[in-house]
Amino acid sequence: MSAAPQSRHGGRILADALVAHGVKLAFGVPGESYLPVLDGIHARRDQLRFVICRQEGGAAYMAEACAKLAGEPGVVFVTRGPGATNGSVGVHTAMQDSTPMVVFVGQVGTDMCEREAFQEIDFRRMYGPLTKWVGQIDRVGRIPEYVSHAFHTAMAGRPGPVLLALPEDMLYQEASVSDTPRYRTVRGAPSPGDIAELGRLLCAAERPLMIAGGGGWDPGSLEALRDWTQAAGLPVACSFRRQDYLDNRQPNYAGDIGFGINPKLAQRVKDADLLIVAGARLGEIATAGYTLIEVPVPRQTLVHVHAGPEELGRVYAARLPINSGMAQFVAALQPLKVEGARWQAWTREAREDYEAWAEPKAMPGDVQLGEIVSWLSETLPEDAIVTNGAGNFAVWLNRHFRYKRSRTQLAPTSGSMGYSVPSAVGAAIAHPSRTVVGWAGDGDFLMNGQELATAVQYDAAPILIVVNNGMYGTIRMHQEREFPERVSGTELKNPDFAAYARAFGGHGERVERTADFAPAFERARASGKAAVIELRIDPDAITPNTTLSAIRDAALKRR
Repeated sequence: MSAAPQSRHGGRILADALVAHGVKLAFGVPGESYLPVLDGIHARRDQLRFVICRQEGGAAYMAEACAKLAGEPGVVFVTRGPGATNGSVGVHTAMQDSTPMVVFVGQVGTDMCEREAFQEIDFRRMYGPLTKWVGQIDRVGRIPEYVSHAFHTAMAGRPGPVLLALPEDMLYQEASVSDTPRYRTVRGAPSPGDIAELGRLLCAAERPLMIAGGGGWDPGSLEALRDWTQAAGLPVACSFRRQDYLDNRQPNYAGDIGFGINPKLAQRVKDADLLIVAGARLGEIATAGYTLIEVPVPRQTLVHVHAGPEELGRVYAARLPINSGMAQFVAALQPLKVEGARWQAWTREAREDYEAWAEPKAMPGDVQLGEIVSWLSETLPEDAIVTNGAGNFAVWLNRHFRYKRSRTQLAPTSGSMGYSVPSAVGAAIAHPSRTVVGWAGDGDFLMNGQELATAVQYDAAPILIVVNNGMYGTIRMHQEREFPERVSGTELKNPDFAAYARAFGGHGERVERTADFAPAFERARASGKAAVIELRIDPDAITPNTTLSAIRDAALKRR
């Protein structure tokens, strides 16, 4: 017979609940609104580590990145008001990326609610559209129940973020309450009829294409998907910033569908007679602004597999919608034997198109990003973690880096700037034995560059590569296309990024020629410190395919 639970304050009950759900890392910026939680974490510090960050946006990005790597909910703590608003950028990223996350926010005491007390925000109204569920724990004895609900909700169906508000007075109160067991992940599975119909559609197809993406995958299911698609000779493309779902070297990998898509792959999507979309939302980026697939009834025969039933039929009327988790879907595929001889040439051509697209192209200036990314792709260990934020600089990485294993790519499908540095820092803290490389633009880097201090504090050693062109490049590109020669609001005057790194106690390098990159990278890796390598590139080099001057000239000719 188990002993009766002992009385604990709310902060300790919450820390114990996190340990019960398997949480080992929590990120945050401390606030007076949740002091009892910090005390509870101190009591469980051997099992639960609190990583002190420098800004709540960086903390939320770290939690989101670590959730992607682990396939389990990331945890972040922010204080009320300003802390909650700062952290919202990472929560929005988790929502659009289908990343499981549990966000804890300090709240004013229950006796002060609805008075616009100091830093008070109605979190249900603020965070409702950004999360799967928002709750507030008003009674200390219900903490285990609410936390269990939060973890189950974050992982069930389409994964995503949830938020729990913690009134300050509730955390100080005591209760004798039992902990709950670890959460169980609940997702649907295809029916035998679904798989039989999919088999019939494959038997009738001549130009099939699978698109893999979204959240909720695990390494085992991705390996099984690789084996099944290879046996079927089925070409597979990955959705935006999910390129690590398949080994990019395998003969049926056709490339990625996102910003800067290979035009031949875009045409292949249009020409396919059968599209099997597994896990990806068919949103704006995956469909090139809803042009690759017609709304609402596609020309292609569409099979859409998604863990969230609300996504099926949201935009497109699929011939076969399947509500299923990805592991469950891939397991159901295994007995299905498909003869792929009919589309052998189709698959071979898709691969040839990808390989030609991935070859580096010359760009203006003495630093060639395509060659540098190709060198990283060939040199880094297969389990290296590569992160990037948002901006045109990322197009070179997406196009030329070949991912070999799952859970090696960290990038925001939400297109959120500021992600590269904290995601790399969080990954390096969580996985100190793996090489972590962050690929950042100059604007992207400085949105959360202060998290270098977090890396140094925890002896983490990510290598951060800053592509410096002295402007917000993506916006400048659009500006030159729409309003040529009228530059406004996009110029940047940057610091010496190498000196910036050294000021934090890290290692700094500056590279102004392609040949100097490899030695600089090796020095950075040998330093054993958090490192920054600044790449000075020609501002005219705006994408692998064109230049700013070419965009400007074309816009002027249209006038």
